[in-house]
Amino acid sequence: MDKIKFIISLLIIAAFSCKNTNEDVTSNRVKPIKVELQNHNNIYRLLKDGKPYFVVGAGTSIDKIPILAENGANSCRTWSTEMPEYKADEFLDLAHEYGLTVTMGLDVKKERLGFDYNDSVAVRKQFEYLKQEVLKYKDHPALLIWGIGNELNLNYSNPKVWDAVNEIAKMIHEIDPNHPTTTMLAGINKYDVDEIAKRCPDLDFLSIQMYGDLPNLQTRIVESGYSGPYLVTEWGATGHWEVARTSWDAPIEQTSREKAESYIHRYELAIQLDSLHCLGSYVFYWGQKQERTPTWSGLFTEDGYPTETIDAMHKIWKEEWPENRAPRLDSLRLNGYSAFDNIKLHASRKYDAEVFIHNFENDSLKYKWEILQESTDLGVGGDYESRPQSLEGLIVNNNNRIELKAPDKKGAYRLFVYVMDNQRKVATANIPFFVK
Repeated sequence: MDKIKFIISLLIIAAFSCKNTNEDVTSNRVKPIKVELQNHNNIYRLLKDGKPYFVVGAGTSIDKIPILAENGANSCRTWSTEMPEYKADEFLDLAHEYGLTVTMGLDVKKERLGFDYNDSVAVRKQFEYLKQEVLKYKDHPALLIWGIGNELNLNYSNPKVWDAVNEIAKMIHEIDPNHPTTTMLAGINKYDVDEIAKRCPDLDFLSIQMYGDLPNLQTRIVESGYSGPYLVTEWGATGHWEVARTSWDAPIEQTSREKAESYIHRYELAIQLDSLHCLGSYVFYWGQKQERTPTWSGLFTEDGYPTETIDAMHKIWKEEWPENRAPRLDSLRLNGYSAFDNIKLHASRKYDAEVFIHNFENDSLKYKWEILQESTDLGVGGDYESRPQSLEGLIVNNNNRIELKAPDKKGAYRLFVYVMDNQRKVATANIPFFVK
């Protein structure tokens, strides 16, 4: 009898211990990590759990979180808590699993897309919705910062948007004392900075998004009069609004080599050197999206393969090149000409095109060529764009040198090339041309 009582006692103790263990796991899962902004003699730092934390990360799709961590990032960002393909808690959970923090975007509606900040009912409805979103995710251990709206200053006229931003920031500080707030600006200028300073006292700092102009970041900040801390929450390839254009107004995209080189140069010049005010950065876009072309903004191809620019970010974050490097695309020629030569072809005639590649490890290479119509679905500020139509049957011989037949209809087109090594890393380029 005593033996039976002893066994029962052991079982009770074991069950109690197991219950406590499960409770500990649950409590750790929902326990927020304190993030705060430190200002010591006008030197700004983020502190995460009391330790300095410099953001090195990207705006990313959820499926690319593992490779983001693998390449040396410590953080990622979203633009909204509601995403078509997944839920915010899934994004936070996966980021946490891979040791990444998250700047969580709150989708504040844009005036340029029809939202009226004079409509107090609509503004209040938006506020109440975002409050519920903050309550849902404020205690997640992966959460780093709240990003209140993205590029609300782009093509806007009503400064009341900043009143709405401040109300959201104030609300966040009341219900979530553990995470700072920011808003993401398209560039930075004195008018916006002055309005935000006047209307947003509860905002902790500004975030800035720049592309080709990133080397002038410090100059633009001084011109704006802003003297506080900042994140660079988008930067990357030179924007389609910043590049040279053909005589028929087609923007000329950088090759993957040019992008990779510019990433390293811009990071070192604009972000790495500011040790006083810069809190870190998020490169754009750790995924793929159509923006004028299928290759312009994303660091991956449509098939999900990493491009040369991934290697550049690996070099920035880990201070060394990856063991296997993507092919380097040195140049692309169509009928002997480059993208800057305003190439005009005769309908239905045949022409040659050639791509020149540096193959670091002498890997076997595969070539894919494609002709697309020039995009006519042109968004603003990263808005959705549909992919242009691909034209079939015009290319002979998918190698480094091809023969192509010009389309039979007058108009603007692009020739694309993708060069993949046996590790599935890719170099890309395209040339706009006009059929006359």
